[in-house]
Amino acid sequence: MKNETKKNLNIPQTQERPGTEKKMKPLPVTDNNDPGSGKLSNKIALITGGDSGIGKAVALLFAKEGADIAIVYLNETADASDTKHLIEKKYSKTCLAIAGDVSTESFCHDAVQQVIDRYGRIDVLVNNAGIHYETPEVAELDTGKMELTFRTNVFSMFWMVKHAVKHMPEGASIINTSSVTAYRGSASLLDYAATKGAIVSFTRSLASHLVKNKIRVNGVAPGPIWTPLIIASFNEERVAQHGSEAPMERPGEPIEVAPSYLFLASRDSSYMTGQFLHPNGGEIVNG
Repeated sequence: MKNETKKNLNIPQTQERPGTEKKMKPLPVTDNNDPGSGKLSNKIALITGGDSGIGKAVALLFAKEGADIAIVYLNETADASDTKHLIEKKYSKTCLAIAGDVSTESFCHDAVQQVIDRYGRIDVLVNNAGIHYETPEVAELDTGKMELTFRTNVFSMFWMVKHAVKHMPEGASIINTSSVTAYRGSASLLDYAATKGAIVSFTRSLASHLVKNKIRVNGVAPGPIWTPLIIASFNEERVAQHGSEAPMERPGEPIEVAPSYLFLASRDSSYMTGQFLHPNGGEIVNG
């Protein structure tokens, strides 16, 4: 993959929320032709925000490694259809695509139930769906957007776990997506960074809580990654500079983040719980 050098993102582009991968220039890299090794053979994985970006890359990698997949997405039908097609045609695994809003508990319950009706259990739960709204001044914080950010980013994880855990066998794994902003903050993403900090604490607490169930709980805290969330959240100038502040001077590709999730989902991380991995382009954080 030729992405070791700084990527040129100086292409003016923005999109309406939630954004679609197919319209991004350049397209995010979410897959490759490397062979799988069966690390997740016969597993069932449920991934929120699995239609594009990091979630898509994780879904494809898990399928390559032998898992059947369920993805949850808001309304990005084209992206979800593409992800489902790749899972089923390229990797010969099944994919259940579930559309809906994770910011409501009733949908989270229904999504889990659909997975159980189809597959009977959940071996890996990836809580990855998220949103953010840039707010340059604290006086401009919008309460409605702030509440939606917390409901989407944090409450959804509580609800997905609440309804999924009784269907998760011993040896199952829960993986939560946080962010580098949880560790170093963000001047213009105050509420988003706060949600990501909450996810770190939730992950550590849940890990302690579920040790008795022999379910491991870990997380991934990515840095600047090239996903639809970026072009749907920032202006053209900010998009063009995305990732340039990282030590590697470029944004990461979703495919560079997905192996962290695979490690935490597989037996390779059998002695890890309550921990976070940091694919962030070289930024040192106290994680």
